[in-house]
Amino acid sequence: MTAPTEETRAPDLLYSQAEDDLRAAVRSLLADRCDAPAVLARIESDTPYDQRLWKALAAGIGAAGLLVPEELGGQGAGHREAAVVLEELGRAVAPVPYLTSAVVATEILLALGALDGPVTQLLRDLAAGRKVAVLAVPFSAPSPGAAQPAGVVADALEGTVTGVADAPAADVLLVPTTDGLYAVETGAAGVTVEPLVPLDLTRPLATVTLAKAPGTRLANGASAVFAVRRGLLAGAGLLASEQLGLAEWCLTETVRHTRERHQFNRPVGSFQALKHRMAQLWLEVVSARAAARNAADALATGSPDTPLAVAVAQAYCAKVAVHAAEECIQLHGGIGMTWEHPAHLYLKRAKADSIAYGTAGHHREAIAELVNLPAP
Repeated sequence: MTAPTEETRAPDLLYSQAEDDLRAAVRSLLADRCDAPAVLARIESDTPYDQRLWKALAAGIGAAGLLVPEELGGQGAGHREAAVVLEELGRAVAPVPYLTSAVVATEILLALGALDGPVTQLLRDLAAGRKVAVLAVPFSAPSPGAAQPAGVVADALEGTVTGVADAPAADVLLVPTTDGLYAVETGAAGVTVEPLVPLDLTRPLATVTLAKAPGTRLANGASAVFAVRRGLLAGAGLLASEQLGLAEWCLTETVRHTRERHQFNRPVGSFQALKHRMAQLWLEVVSARAAARNAADALATGSPDTPLAVAVAQAYCAKVAVHAAEECIQLHGGIGMTWEHPAHLYLKRAKADSIAYGTAGHHREAIAELVNLPAP
């Protein structure tokens, strides 16, 4: 029998000891500084981001530099470890710019290949948690393989991009233009970041307007397109891990509540109809874990099937996260509908995530094209 090649290796869906240790550290930090009352309090303020939490996560634990090589000040880890961090952030609906900065922006910079000059310095700053960078495209942008949104003219860096996730927290904008990719400081003249009112209050959106803004060109033409697509692919793939963590919290919290809530002198969770609903949700979450881990493993190993793994993960995990959040609210009864209970945060995050980096429909179309099957 022929030995399996790298192209045919089976994906590793299990968690390593190092990944379990990382999970424990991140979960402990979030339990201490980002519990439900803390998140609810912050979204009612003018500053949803907790700078102390971000500093502890990014620099203290070193999570911001997981994808960055050690020679550039990072941890030299990979997408599997970043996926574990995102699972925990999803469980806590933590208001931190990890997905947009430590994953998407970092992956774009790494994909440029020319690790010198401004690219190197920016990667060092991101890995150390000194700066936050976000890609200036709408969070609801098409799937990674689609044409890049074009809203900025290169000659004078002029244009407007609406719905940029985490832009209010960004120090640097990575701006795709008609002829390349630019790094633009948010505090520079000619740069306006106007916050919007998002559905998901834990991940603010903003409209970015550039009016002859100064910027540093990082890449031209095809190199920029390739790098941005790499970043969006990694973002879509690891977003599935955030959706997995969100769905797991919803299921765990629902089971806990239905065990403690009594009607007719019995736990409501013992009613057969509710048990069936939670059992079905458990099956969906387990399947979502397999899809999300497969996408993270494909990204980590550079598998040629990465686009397919990412598309499958997003097409499935987005639906599971929304369903889990809806069931969480319904099975909590009246308390699940209140503003004081955190369930609404999970539903809003799940709904917002379901159109991020391509809708499930976009990803299903991508799957059909990748496997050469007719799409409905």
